[in-house]
Amino acid sequence: MRIGITCYPTYGGSGVVATELGIELAALGHEIHFISYSQPFRLTGRDDGIFYHEVPVSNYPLFEFPPYDLALASRMAEVAEFYNLDLLHVHYAIPHSVSALLARQMLAGRGHKLPFVTTLHGTDITLVGLDRSYLPITRYSIDESDGVTSISAYLKAKTHADFGVTREINVIPNFVNCNLYEPMREATKREEARKRLAEPDEFILMHLSNFRPVKRVIDAVKVFAKVTRELPARLVLVGDGPDRSAAEWLAHDLGIQGRIHFLGKQERVHRLLPLADLMLMPSEMESFGLAALEAMACKVPTIATRVGGVPELIEDGVNGMLFDVGNVNAMAASVIALLHDDERHHAMRDAARRTAQTRFCSTLVVPQYVKFYEETLARAS
Repeated sequence: MRIGITCYPTYGGSGVVATELGIELAALGHEIHFISYSQPFRLTGRDDGIFYHEVPVSNYPLFEFPPYDLALASRMAEVAEFYNLDLLHVHYAIPHSVSALLARQMLAGRGHKLPFVTTLHGTDITLVGLDRSYLPITRYSIDESDGVTSISAYLKAKTHADFGVTREINVIPNFVNCNLYEPMREATKREEARKRLAEPDEFILMHLSNFRPVKRVIDAVKVFAKVTRELPARLVLVGDGPDRSAAEWLAHDLGIQGRIHFLGKQERVHRLLPLADLMLMPSEMESFGLAALEAMACKVPTIATRVGGVPELIEDGVNGMLFDVGNVNAMAASVIALLHDDERHHAMRDAARRTAQTRFCSTLVVPQYVKFYEETLARAS
């Protein structure tokens, strides 16, 4: 198949999933065309079967805000017609579904069918889409999509409840390439790599996000502050965003800035995650928890919050631990207790990897998308 993919190319879960999906589909022999305002950050190198098409947006004095959604629709139609795409797959409803709908209508008048699939990722439903300014158009674009998927059963139920959508939504979970995201096989190499971040007797806690308020990176720093009073440890913060400065200042005020590494955005997180002992994900909301899954595949359990779709991924006390949002004291106590208990920590590490391998590997999930595309094309023909 020839598939167009549109996503936000920035450091966020929907863009990561869309990019990784395109890479996996290309590896299966499909032709993939990314259509966005910049190249997705995880789309590195030149993969066979993958093409990128930039969406140019003109800044006319008349426009206070450049109309990206219209420029995107026009570019979608151009790419689809020129490369004879079979369908579009848009990630994050706003504005991508609306743009895909316009592109489909533009091409229909010229006798070109262009079905589109919308994948709902989270804040497009739980936050932005619920804004009264966007709710009607979000609901309409979902209803008009030729196929709709969501990344968790939680998000599917919330879309039906909050938007009054009655159409079928297929749950296809996020995934991870278990051959790329895996524990380091040689213990000596892992220990050598860890020396760049910590002393041999220190534990490594890690947090990976876009540092937006909903991710509560401040809570990660607070948890670590309590942990480091009881255990030799380092905190590695991967990512960047609005709350980075606040996290830096909190670390300074708590006198622990020397024990925290702010690494910023990293393209090769699969090389960092295996170095951690635990992942911290104290989010206020997660529709799935991709960072936790990537860590789990690397044999790193996650200390997370019991929100959204996270319980569909993490079984409390088995492959990770779940807590109420903001319960910093309980999270810190669980980290300390777990790292003091080698046997339990080892069992949880094994369970985390096993969950990724048996339920969320790309080899299990990507074929679900291929099957869904085929079904969508059959209905649209």
